[in-house]
Amino acid sequence: MEQTLSLDELLDIDAPHTYLVRADGDSMTGAGILDGDVLVVSRALTGRHGDVVIAAINGETFVKRLAIRGEEVILLSENPKYPPRYVLEGDDLVIWGVVTDSIRRHRSHG
Repeated sequence: MEQTLSLDELLDIDAPHTYLVRADGDSMTGAGILDGDVLVVSRALTGRHGDVVIAAINGETFVKRLAIRGEEVILLSENPKYPPRYVLEGDDLVIWGVVTDSIRRHRSHG
């Protein structure tokens, strides 16, 4: 039986609070996020300990796992070759959204 499939419903996209961004790099491979994946990001969610977030520290953008330990905030990679990024006093941290899903292309363009 054929049924219509809506990506908006499947990925719980709540426009205008949801946006898509393409991952760049290999720092989150342990979380299953690969270079070139499309990330579904919700601005409606508040980042909590353990969430994968889109964050900016002093204007530099990251896709990292958010760790909150008391007053300490750390952005963690999911690849051991990248060190944690500690948010220091005086840093300007902005959480641009929480990654809820990812989409991976299996056939190259061309």
